[in-house]
Amino acid sequence: MVHPLGLTDLHATSQSQRWFARAKQVLAGGISSSARSSTTGPLPYPLYIARGNKSHVWDVDGHEFIDYLLSYGSAILGHADSGLVSAVQEQLDRGTMFGTCNTVEVELAEQICAMVPGAELVRYANSGSEAISGAIRAARGFTGRNRIIKFEGHYHGWIDVLAVSNRPTSTEAGPLDHPHNSPHSRGIPEGVSGDVIIAPWNHKDIIEQLLKEHGDESAAIILEPIVANNACIMPEDGLLPWLREQCDKRGILLIYDEIVTGFRLARGGAAQYFGVTPDLTIFSKAIGGGFPISAFAGRRAIMEQVGANVVKHGGTYNGNPLCAAAALYTLRKINEPGTLENIYSHGRSCMEAIRRAATDAGVVCVVQGVGSMFQVIFNEDGRPLKHYRDLLKVNTQRYAAFRHSLLMQGVHVNSSGSACWFVSAAHRADDLEFTTQAIGQAMKSVR
Repeated sequence: MVHPLGLTDLHATSQSQRWFARAKQVLAGGISSSARSSTTGPLPYPLYIARGNKSHVWDVDGHEFIDYLLSYGSAILGHADSGLVSAVQEQLDRGTMFGTCNTVEVELAEQICAMVPGAELVRYANSGSEAISGAIRAARGFTGRNRIIKFEGHYHGWIDVLAVSNRPTSTEAGPLDHPHNSPHSRGIPEGVSGDVIIAPWNHKDIIEQLLKEHGDESAAIILEPIVANNACIMPEDGLLPWLREQCDKRGILLIYDEIVTGFRLARGGAAQYFGVTPDLTIFSKAIGGGFPISAFAGRRAIMEQVGANVVKHGGTYNGNPLCAAAALYTLRKINEPGTLENIYSHGRSCMEAIRRAATDAGVVCVVQGVGSMFQVIFNEDGRPLKHYRDLLKVNTQRYAAFRHSLLMQGVHVNSSGSACWFVSAAHRADDLEFTTQAIGQAMKSVR
């Protein structure tokens, strides 16, 4: 099958170059988010996407790509899904914002509570970082404690309180048994981030020692159930049940940051997938199907303090009917039999295609994650990564070559080797056929 996909010439992106030149005159750095600084590999400007339909996107120069970036996993139904567009248009005709309570936010909360284990009450926000902030405040307000334990390499948004040790250098990271608290950016006061204790992922013995030192002053342990922002590093068998036991033993709340994994791992999220229920869960990205909405949900006793206004939480756009309508349609679609199963099937086939291509080309790598989200890591031994510091040893040049070859052929994946491929409900059999062939060619470019 012939696909008019990809770039015939890397420099045939003149319109993207022009738009970036304009953007630099009015946007800080020419971009609206730090992750968008370059999406075209060796070229010093990002790729500007003009439109999307189902599993494909087109740039401003007219090039077509099969999309596995999917707005960092947000567009779980694909781009411009007809049912989602209709649901939003119907609400658009009624109004976008009223600053009052609305019926759609209630229906959406009922849907979340019905799908997610442990979600007894819900509060909305507009971005993942906002929902993280709400959940952390709720945890501190409920327990009366200030410290938060987070894991090195886990990303919980750009808010000051948790923007620490996301991707520290080997020098910044400090000793493995007592990792340094390393701010992710200038402008983060030590007084704000100083209450965050850093622990290494998948090291029970070190985590236990840190709990002995700080457990009685810690409000919560927060984690990405799968480390989506750092190469889909999985939790080792038994880690999550053990953390649940430790939290119960010490009066600490367990928080799942499911901004990326939510409704991708399973209809009920990580709690259903791993069989371990947290006290609070945070959602964004896939929940809105591409619209800006987030939520934190959890045990009634915790969330009732938010409801009673003992723990303050607000926001003009929280639960706005337009985004709530998009989210309600998305979750109902995900909840239908076959939706997630098809996503998983396509993703697993892509993962296997990468493994086969690597074997055929004699390239050492590891593919990790699950069918709906995964990444390929070019390391020395081909073993799954255990924790963030393993990423400091990987061959980033190999990933860059692999990703660039895919882009040239018409397969659009994240430019960062630390992030994920995402699969949508709109990816088709012919997408898989083309992607498999492109993977085979791309692996040959890895040296």
